[in-house]
Amino acid sequence: MQEVTATSRHYVDRLFHPDPQKVLQGVIDMKNAVIGNNKQKANLIVLGAVPRLLYLLQQGLSSSELKTEVLGSELRTEVLGSELRTEVLGSELRTEVLGSELRTEGAVVLRTEVLGSELRTEGVVVLGSELRTECVVLLGSELRTEGAVVLRTECVVVLGSLAMGTENNIKSLVDCHIIPALLQGLVCPDLIFIEACLRCLRTVFISPVTPVQLLYTDPTVIPHLMSLLSRSPRTQDYITQIFSHCCKTPEHQTVLFNHGAIQNIAPMLISLSYKVRMQALKCFSVLAYENTQVSMTLVNVLVDGDLLSQVFVRMLQRDLPIEMQLTAAKCLTYMCRAGAIRTDDRCIVLKTLPCLVRMCSKERLLEERVEGAETLAYLMEPDVELQRIASVTDHLVAMLADYFKYPSSVSAITDIKRLDHDLKHAHELRQAAFKLYASLGSNDEDIRKKITETENMMDRIVSGLSESSIKVRLAAVRCLHSLSRSVQQLRTSFHDHAVWKPLMKLLQNAPDEVLVMASSTLCNLLLEFSPSKEPILESGVVELLCSLTQSDSPALRVNGIWALMNMAFQADQKVKGEIVRALGTEQLFRLLSDPDTNVLMKTLGLLRNLLSTRPHIDQIMSSHGKQIMQAVTLILEGEHSIEVKEQTLCILANIADGNTAKELIMTNDDILQKIKYYMGHSNAKLQLAATFCISNLIWNEEGSEADAMTGCQERQDKLRELGFVDILHKLTQALDPNLCERAKTAMQHYLA
Repeated sequence: MQEVTATSRHYVDRLFHPDPQKVLQGVIDMKNAVIGNNKQKANLIVLGAVPRLLYLLQQGLSSSELKTEVLGSELRTEVLGSELRTEVLGSELRTEVLGSELRTEGAVVLRTEVLGSELRTEGVVVLGSELRTECVVLLGSELRTEGAVVLRTECVVVLGSLAMGTENNIKSLVDCHIIPALLQGLVCPDLIFIEACLRCLRTVFISPVTPVQLLYTDPTVIPHLMSLLSRSPRTQDYITQIFSHCCKTPEHQTVLFNHGAIQNIAPMLISLSYKVRMQALKCFSVLAYENTQVSMTLVNVLVDGDLLSQVFVRMLQRDLPIEMQLTAAKCLTYMCRAGAIRTDDRCIVLKTLPCLVRMCSKERLLEERVEGAETLAYLMEPDVELQRIASVTDHLVAMLADYFKYPSSVSAITDIKRLDHDLKHAHELRQAAFKLYASLGSNDEDIRKKITETENMMDRIVSGLSESSIKVRLAAVRCLHSLSRSVQQLRTSFHDHAVWKPLMKLLQNAPDEVLVMASSTLCNLLLEFSPSKEPILESGVVELLCSLTQSDSPALRVNGIWALMNMAFQADQKVKGEIVRALGTEQLFRLLSDPDTNVLMKTLGLLRNLLSTRPHIDQIMSSHGKQIMQAVTLILEGEHSIEVKEQTLCILANIADGNTAKELIMTNDDILQKIKYYMGHSNAKLQLAATFCISNLIWNEEGSEADAMTGCQERQDKLRELGFVDILHKLTQALDPNLCERAKTAMQHYLA
């Protein structure tokens, strides 16, 4: 270790030598020493090589940059901060050495050659050690100092090599502000140096530990990178890789789009270089992902006379590299999901989908099978027809069962590399299979049946819910949620395998993303026809669901209250009482004023289910009637949607159906006026719900016949005085058949 450190120290010391030529040689030796040697790279970083390399890089950019001025017939060149100044005045050439004495006066100090339109000048100045500067003037305008450029380029190459080490190396380089220094280097006219800077930037940015936002800090960087795309195939390769890895958010997509990424990158799809074509394709897949603006633009772009979508389709051909087929399929998938290509378009149904199914076959590499399955799942997620087509293509449902057979049964002793490879991808394969099964079974009952009948499928899902990998657990619960939409599966497979047990365990301690999906699944398991409902109730789930309603996440609040709503449907008084006690009236009314409409709707649904059957209605209203009536009033007065107000009026209709509870409405003139207002509303749904309230108020089904007749008559008289009979009479002529029928029924109650 000491020997390695001593050698590393020697390399670093040479970077500080006063002789520039020896500094250059030291950098070159360092470059050769670090190739493939992570220990040497780490030592050099610890010993401070990076700041010195960056200093040499930036010194070259600032103090030693050549300045060229052309004034009429005068060419004046200065090496700023150095000793050599050359002036060409007419036919006279004069060289001055400033700040030092030129000791070799008799030697050939300057040699000038004119070759066609190129003026080539070489000068040797001895200042304690030999410094050789070569200046080339092309067409009287371009000037290049080769010595400085070579040193700067070699410095960048060494930095790039250091970046190819560990993630800690990258962190150290980023902490030393390598990215701004390299970006500044891109203003240099020298192409080889630019390519070296871009190559190093590419290596740094593709690391997961590099903050991609560093690319967007200076607003001039992206347009400058766009301008460099056309310089060479290498600049195209490196810049598109940088864009692909640094485009992580919709904001990044917008920045690249606004600076002409599509127009600048599209021609690269027909480049002679496979690397360039591939990187351009990857860049488009990143730009188009969940981005309607980019996708809608891409669909109209022409490349050499062909639409971009046609270019992508050609890249799906089986004789092309798998990497290209997969990436082209992703581009078309993302454009389709963004609405730029129809789901029934031939390029999707006959080209993209079959290509992605092919990627799931045993013949493909494991990583290709993962990417193919996940992309296919995303493509068909919202479209039932694509799901049906995929389910009968190449026995896909059965093919996916093979994804669970890794790691393989090959002995670790006989094939350790194979085992290591399988282990590495086993989690990813299971995750991809669950995702694809979830997408396949999200709508069609026959496909769900086919999935659950696949060998050991339900056992695999149950195992997946308790896997160590959080991604596999999430994918497994998504698959379970998809299958839980089936009444048949809830009654059979879900009951037989007691899936509620691992699901409940998953709900105890999981990240929000898993909780959202698990609680959504639980909502379905709590439907009245699910055999799992009873054992779930007995497991003490009410407290858990009530805690979800207090979450900061709207999705978790919705699922918590939704599950309680399903639980309360046609439940006995004991269950309803437990829900009211566990939730608490304060939280219930807080949910009734929730800013999220979905939460409000499900809370109203819960309240409606709690206020069903007369004894339950009367009991709940006797203890919480005042607060409930206040909440109802606030909602009916507020700026809410038609659906929210309809649900609120339905709650009033349930209250009006109670034996004693209806008096809370009859003694509340404000509520009666609101019901009257909604009976005359322009929306038929609100009219119908309000009419239900009145119908229940005048309906006679109370205790003793004499008391019933008295109470019923009093209500009818009051409602007649308030003008409800006239409104009912008008509604018997309503165009909506349901509203007309309900109004006629109410009028018959009056006549009875």
